[in-house]
Amino acid sequence: MASHRRPKQPSRARVTVLTAAAATAVALSAQVSAHAAPAKPNKDEVKAQVDKLLDEQEQAAEKYNGAKEKADQLRKQADQLQDQVARGQERLNEVSSGLAAVAGDQYRQGGIDPSVRLMLSSDPDGYLSQASSFDQAASTQAETLKSLEDQQRRLSQQKQEAAAVLAELDSSTQALNDAKNEVKSKLEEAQSLLNTLSAADRLSITQGGGTASRGADRVDLSNLPQAGGYAGVAVSKALGKRGAPYVWGATGPGSFDCSGLMVWAYAQAGVSLPRTSQAQGSVGASVGTDWHNAQPGDLVVYYGDRHHVGMYIGGGMVVHAPHTGDVVKTMPVDAMPISTIRRV
Repeated sequence: MASHRRPKQPSRARVTVLTAAAATAVALSAQVSAHAAPAKPNKDEVKAQVDKLLDEQEQAAEKYNGAKEKADQLRKQADQLQDQVARGQERLNEVSSGLAAVAGDQYRQGGIDPSVRLMLSSDPDGYLSQASSFDQAASTQAETLKSLEDQQRRLSQQKQEAAAVLAELDSSTQALNDAKNEVKSKLEEAQSLLNTLSAADRLSITQGGGTASRGADRVDLSNLPQAGGYAGVAVSKALGKRGAPYVWGATGPGSFDCSGLMVWAYAQAGVSLPRTSQAQGSVGASVGTDWHNAQPGDLVVYYGDRHHVGMYIGGGMVVHAPHTGDVVKTMPVDAMPISTIRRV
């Protein structure tokens, strides 16, 4: 008869080890799942994030424009003050040399009182004329001393002014670099998001329809009202730059940012505009916020912080430089919230 052995039961210790191993495996599996790469964002999600980043980039770009304008002005002012200091030092040296010559002459004369020297002179007939000459010399010496004091005081003031301007320039340069770094950071972040998409999707976001592109360029220019004067020139020049790339900090003629396009277009008409969209939001006369009251050439400034600007061209449209990756184009005037409309 065959014998049947009862299967050996696993020991309690082995069961415990197996159970622990299984639990560990489950925990590790859960941990791996928790740290798995997040789901890839879809096109709409990327577009929303890119729109936000490009708006923030444009805000930083206008900060950069303002800081650069201020730094340029301060640098010019500092150069002028330093030139004044150099010229003042030259004048001070000249006065000092003249005073030194008078002192040297007195030393060579032995420091004798002029009247005593004249009384001991072998030419009494020349006493009066020489006395007059000594009086004039003394007067000249007094004037030289006063001029020396004035030059020293003026030079000291010029040096203080130059030092203050240079200190302000350092601060402005730091603000300029901070704004530049912020722009680059926003652009790098936006590009990183765009790189998760196909080339076609990237192009549709940066130059396609919707918020990211701020509108398509489909206006029929033949139906636009014709503006006259310098406003008409500015409109014509701005429209002539359609297709030029947006480059932050650029004022033409080959590339532009939003405020740079306004500056360049009006400069062609002989009108000087401030550099930033914020400053352009205070130029000229206010037309309010209702675009129906706008005329061709008016500046339409957008958002509460006024970080974007376009030029009204009529027909409910503006021409503007949208953002990095896009080109100068037209869009409906009310495609973004209007902060103010200004007539230059």
